[in-house]
Amino acid sequence: MDDETRGAATYRPVPLPDWHELSPEAMLAGAEAFLGEVRRRHSVRDFAARPVPRAIVETCIRAAGTAPNGANHQPWHFVVVGDPARKQAIRTAAEAEERAFYAGRAGADWLGALAPLGTDAHKPYLETAPYLIAVFAERYGLGPGGERRARYYVNESVGIATGLLLAALHYAGLVALTHTPSPMGFLSEVLERPANEKPVMLVVTGYPAPDARVPRLRRKALTEIATFR
Repeated sequence: MDDETRGAATYRPVPLPDWHELSPEAMLAGAEAFLGEVRRRHSVRDFAARPVPRAIVETCIRAAGTAPNGANHQPWHFVVVGDPARKQAIRTAAEAEERAFYAGRAGADWLGALAPLGTDAHKPYLETAPYLIAVFAERYGLGPGGERRARYYVNESVGIATGLLLAALHYAGLVALTHTPSPMGFLSEVLERPANEKPVMLVVTGYPAPDARVPRLRRKALTEIATFR
């Protein structure tokens, strides 16, 4: 579907569907329930090799695809990697970049900030976890004749969609980790993606290992992250 067809199909206003008003008490209860749920979300680096039904990941990606986005261009693509050979290739390339990162590319300040988390260039979860979801941003579209079509608010759109993906995976009962090797151009080659897409991150997902451990982190208080005027 090209931009013009997509616009004609979706930009015709219709009455607001599916919304129904709740009492303030029910709204607050729902907000508090959601807060309680997402407080249980952790970035996990210890994964079990147990398989995950593909339908679960498919449904979570459908949820991500509902994200608001610039001009309804939906400038994202999710490549779900479960093939062991491709996961191994990704791990090999990612660890090569990570070794350079930890050897000095990152700089002393960055490495100092990471030190309390105990991370290093060793990324076994890239092979252990049943699925790697590579998130790509569509930098520009392509018309029927191969001409470039502009995309708008790409970073913002893809960021929102990835946030929804992480929430959906957690809500489904899986754990996840965002991994951003730098640079990550190797993902385009390993996953055979077109030149108009750029890799944004890997979302590693599956079940936690029985002995999984996570750092004890302090979240900023409301007064530190929000201002009401």
